[in-house]
Order: sequence, then structure tokens, then C-alpha cells
Amino acid sequence: MKPSVYIETTIPSYLVARPSRDVVLAGHQEATRDFWTHRRMEFDLFISSYVIEESRGGEAEMAAKRLESLKGISILADTPESDALALRLIARLGLPQKAEADAYHIAIAAVHTMDFLLTWNCTHINNLHMLRRIEETCREAGFTPPVIGTPDELI
Repeated sequence: MKPSVYIETTIPSYLVARPSRDVVLAGHQEATRDFWTHRRMEFDLFISSYVIEESRGGEAEMAAKRLESLKGISILADTPESDALALRLIARLGLPQKAEADAYHIAIAAVHTMDFLLTWNCTHINNLHMLRRIEETCREAGFTPPVIGTPDELI
């Protein structure tokens, strides 16, 4: 059985984005493409309706590319348990309203027992200040949190 990976929205965003002139962002884009091209088949990939909805936003051409990259990836359902956990995460992490979807990504991944959550969101998800609180909140609610990381960290 392959390890399971929840793909958060920043992954398809970096995957199809126009090349950045910023050396750090360009490196993230390259790591994402490398994972997608050479390593993703080593994992069972999953997304949620939040990933699809967020991927629809922005410039139409780029949204179409993001959505195309997600075709064939299994979609995890929202559940009452994931909704309740997301609300706990929002409160515990003090997330602003515009970042509440980040809590739903984490909650859905935890409730569906994902091994990993892959993201470039280092503000509200893959952030050392947040990770401890994310892990504690998931465990207090009876769920094992996924290991959160970037494509660089996973490969």
C-alpha cells in the first residue's frame, strides 16, 4: 500500500504557474514539477472540494490548467467530523477569515487518515509556530495529524 498524500491548493498552483523570477519561488516551482513528474506515482494522491474550489479562482487560463492537473485524483468528502475539527483549528490557530479554508484542508486530511499533507502554504499550514498547535488540536479531537511538508521535504 502506498503512502497517502493530501494535495493542498498551492501544489497545483506552483505546478502550472508561469516561471517566477524570484529565485526562491522558482525553486519551489521546480521542486513541485519534479515531484509531479517523477515521484507522485509513489503515493496515493487525494484532494478535497476546497482544493477544486480554490483552483477555480484567479485567471481563467491558469485556473483551467490547475483543474486539468487535478483530474483523476480522488476527492475526499467533507464530514461532520472534519467540519468540527476545522472549526477547532480555526479557533486554536487564530486564523483570519480569508485563511479558514486552510483549517479545512488540515481537518479533511486528518479525518481521512492521510499520511502526508503536501503544501507550500508556510503561513498558515507548514509553519513551525502552527505545527505544534495543529498536531495538538488534531490529537485532542481524536485524530492523528498528517505529516505536513513541502515537495522538497517529501522527496
